[in-house]
Amino acid sequence: MKNVLDVMSLQQHVETSKTQNMKPIDYRKSTKPGLVPLYIFECAAKLKMKPLTAACAAIVYHRFFKEVKASDYDEFLIAASSLYLAGKIKDDDTVKIRDVINVAYCTLNRDSAPLDLNDEYWAMRDAIVQAELLITRTLSFDLNIELAHKYLLYYMKTLQDWVGTDIWNSVPIAKTAASYLQDFHHSPNILKYKPTHVAIGCLSLALQTYGVQVPLTDESDEASMWYKPLVKDFTREKQWEIIEDVIEVYKHEASLMAN
Repeated sequence: MKNVLDVMSLQQHVETSKTQNMKPIDYRKSTKPGLVPLYIFECAAKLKMKPLTAACAAIVYHRFFKEVKASDYDEFLIAASSLYLAGKIKDDDTVKIRDVINVAYCTLNRDSAPLDLNDEYWAMRDAIVQAELLITRTLSFDLNIELAHKYLLYYMKTLQDWVGTDIWNSVPIAKTAASYLQDFHHSPNILKYKPTHVAIGCLSLALQTYGVQVPLTDESDEASMWYKPLVKDFTREKQWEIIEDVIEVYKHEASLMAN
């Protein structure tokens, strides 16, 4: 059995990360590993992507590098192409290739102006398109990206009826669970789990963060846990694995931001 979760520590990681993310990162100069997911979500925010599109881009990126050796490819180019490809996969009409090029370029090259329609622009455009084809082939043309968001929404609605509206609205469970889920996409570990398990894990973490006890459940009895009617193959061990992986995202992000 895992040790009891230090929820307050997790909350501090979340708040610290949000505050420190206001500082721009020089991606070109940093040698720390694991920066590219931050780059993806920074670009997604600048592009005003829908959360589902941004999450899809992260999954595409993680799936690609699960199949290849990272040192063989330009990770930032693959990230930019993943953003563009995700726009197509999710039918997000707001994602235009010229915007992706300029946001990706300016985020990688701080204080640079957007590219004019010159040779550098067309070279980057061609590189993103070629990388899109490479990603598609590497993933064996399997672009059916199933995200956990729809399951989380369903589980939250079910749980809201279960615990009661007053208790549910007394703390931001839904917002916190959604935040945990979106942030989990920073980590390739999200690929280890079924989308249904990821959704339950993030919701469970949100409940524990605010100390909300689901009625008629017994923590000591696996069979009576609140998630069993929703996902029968989910276990307490899997719950703690996902929770620990989510916590690790915030710890890793804090280390990336540290001077």
